[in-house]
Amino acid sequence: MTSVEAIDQARSAIDAANAADPNQHDGEPLALLQGRLAENWVTRLNPDASIALRLAARAHHLRRWVVPRSSYPEGRAAYLRWRRDQKQRHAAELQELLETAGVDQAVSERASAIVAKVGLGSDPEVQVFEDAVCLTFLETQLSETADRLDEAHMTNVIAKTLTKMSEPGKAAALTIDLDARGRALLARAVDMHPPTN
Repeated sequence: MTSVEAIDQARSAIDAANAADPNQHDGEPLALLQGRLAENWVTRLNPDASIALRLAARAHHLRRWVVPRSSYPEGRAAYLRWRRDQKQRHAAELQELLETAGVDQAVSERASAIVAKVGLGSDPEVQVFEDAVCLTFLETQLSETADRLDEAHMTNVIAKTLTKMSEPGKAAALTIDLDARGRALLARAVDMHPPTN
């Protein structure tokens, strides 16, 4: 069984790695903030979330800035390849970091698999992880992304994000404190994919 000390050390190591993110959000390294927010979303969506799921959420963008999107060619195929490669790198780096911190192998392997989204569509924990990641994106990057895209494209981006989320995740998205533009974009995207009862 993984000790509390090892879990605390692992979380501190994740945060220390992400504190080097040169990208900022409200004066804080983006990856550091996103890790904390994603773990908070996980525990809101599942108060009994496993340690593996919590650590996976904390590390979902582990050192993401090291391989920027701009290091891959333009186009959707290259974007998807970048996303896939990032997931695999995050998973491998997280497993090494957790094992160095003294986290049990079973927990570190499980956290790594969650970060890689192994079982998405059939594994409830991986779905909670996906929800938390999507919610964190909406909370921290919706406005910045909307600055770069036209309204129709941005609405489509949010709609695609919502299609990846569970119904509880979508409901949680409606609780995010957004500015007027963000609220309007989210409302339009929800109209395209209304929650089901």
